[in-house]
Amino acid sequence: MSLDISPVDFEGRNIIQSYGNGKFQISDKKYDHSVLVFPDQIIPWSPIDTNNLIVDDFKKVLTVGPIVELLLLGCGKTTWFLPLPLRDELKEMGLVLEPMDTGAACRTFNVLLGENRRIAAALMLVD
Repeated sequence: MSLDISPVDFEGRNIIQSYGNGKFQISDKKYDHSVLVFPDQIIPWSPIDTNNLIVDDFKKVLTVGPIVELLLLGCGKTTWFLPLPLRDELKEMGLVLEPMDTGAACRTFNVLLGENRRIAAALMLVD
């Protein structure tokens, strides 16, 4: 089942319109892989699940400016809590990460985007 979650137009910024059925629709474009979503760009992201996440998986977020104040981690169907060492290492790099299921991450991204917050979302697919 695909869920439409975008009732508002965000004036040229990336809005997550739907997720599910193994794809995302973001600003009228479909993606069938994990993505890093920023207000002004979308980057393919290699992780497909939370089993083997490492610090290097998040370094791309630091190369896109401006620096984000919050990175939403869409973990798929269920929330996954980062091991403390990984969370601490990301925090030392300047990344504040909030894990949640992918649906919640998509909805939260849109809400925070509407508040003009400096955010990004690392999203894994949901079947």
